[in-house]
Amino acid sequence: MGSFDDDCAEQPLSPPGRLFLHPRWNLTIHCAIGFKNPIDIDAIKSRLKNSLLLSHPRFSSLVVRDSRGVEHWQKATHIELDRHIIILHNPVSTASQPVDHDTAVNDYLADLSISSGLSTDKPLWELHLLMAHNCCVFRLHHALGDGVSLMSLFLADCRRADDQEKFPTLAYGKKRDKKRVNSSSGKGWWVLLIGFLSMVCSNLVFVVELVMRSLWVCDSKTEISGGDGVELWPRKLATARFRLQDMKLVKKAVPNATINDVLFGVLSSGLSRYLEHRTPNALPEGLQITGLAMVDLREQLGLQELSDMMKSNSPRLSWGNKFGMILLPIYYHKSNGPDDDPLVHLKRAKVMIDRRKQSLQAHFSYKSILSTMPYLGAKVTAWLNYKILCNTSFSISNIIGPEEEITAAGNTVTYLRVNSTTLPHALTMHMVSYAGRVDMQISVAKDIIPDPAFLAKCFEEALLDMKEAASCIASCNHE
Repeated sequence: MGSFDDDCAEQPLSPPGRLFLHPRWNLTIHCAIGFKNPIDIDAIKSRLKNSLLLSHPRFSSLVVRDSRGVEHWQKATHIELDRHIIILHNPVSTASQPVDHDTAVNDYLADLSISSGLSTDKPLWELHLLMAHNCCVFRLHHALGDGVSLMSLFLADCRRADDQEKFPTLAYGKKRDKKRVNSSSGKGWWVLLIGFLSMVCSNLVFVVELVMRSLWVCDSKTEISGGDGVELWPRKLATARFRLQDMKLVKKAVPNATINDVLFGVLSSGLSRYLEHRTPNALPEGLQITGLAMVDLREQLGLQELSDMMKSNSPRLSWGNKFGMILLPIYYHKSNGPDDDPLVHLKRAKVMIDRRKQSLQAHFSYKSILSTMPYLGAKVTAWLNYKILCNTSFSISNIIGPEEEITAAGNTVTYLRVNSTTLPHALTMHMVSYAGRVDMQISVAKDIIPDPAFLAKCFEEALLDMKEAASCIASCNHE
């Protein structure tokens, strides 16, 4: 990382950006994009040169430090695309014949996740073209922005496969939230007062819970537990595949359930299945396994609006990292055979998530980074947030992708998958929806969780069992 005089400084990094650049984190996002047709290198380069991505100042700036050691963005004098584009013509893995493209790409991503970070003598992004697998991998440092910002920027340069004049469609589901807020307007003042006091007490509990996790409170050890230093361990990667239509069918089986409720019901059921397989009868019923979820806090923009605002350099356009962390406990439950109701996990998940939705835990975690960075410095802020990771069992993120198939550089995209460089968790999951499908990348420390493909199967079977139960309920309701 370079240095420069204070007079040359441009814009300082935000506190979350400084957190992600700290050596204890140094977090890089990997977005794997599969293509239907062979990759045209010239078309990719041509599209990049005229893209919104390169017109954004973050993607054409270096990270440098001033005399006080504070990081700033400094405009690069020239962008050499050939330094950012890495082309691999041969298969990245020859372990299996014929080549399994998904496995090969996942092996490549697993190796990237523990590789050296992005070079700081150029803007913090790279594009790896895996020619033999019709796949490109964007490597983007998390200091550039959060997953929602980066996904929106990428999609603003894409078009729908069925209509090249239209932007992809993103569904953020704001209407339901507005309806819920208005539903309380007709209640008596005393009901609202009780609700307010209950919310204050709950928020106090949730805030204290987060603080304690950053200091000493931790999960009981299980077969999926990580800890300090696990981010350096070798990784394996597997993909769990779901149909969005199946999730929508399942959520209808429980009143007012959401896709996120279904997701955490699947996690609860799948992890219980996996732990029961690894350690039969060893864990107590109801054991809490705490996950850490990243929640986006910014206003969601349509892609057309985002594109117009970037082209006009609108001051309304907020960029960077604006997210919070929330603790999401799930509970181990042993299967009792065919008489078990698969939807029990969904019902429990809904109760838990409904309580968390009312909390300010995500906002508190975000504000705590903003406040501790200037006064305590990057080292203490990074340590406190790192300890939260060490004291929980897994992390998960969920990004909404386009509803339709899209094209990038004139080539139809077959899948979008995201993972990141490693954290002290032995289990990290990243979900992205795309054109009616949902892919979850499962990154594991392979010396702790040696069989991520089996874990992926546990999650897939959990959703299918819930779908079967939901279909039975729907059939009974129609009779």
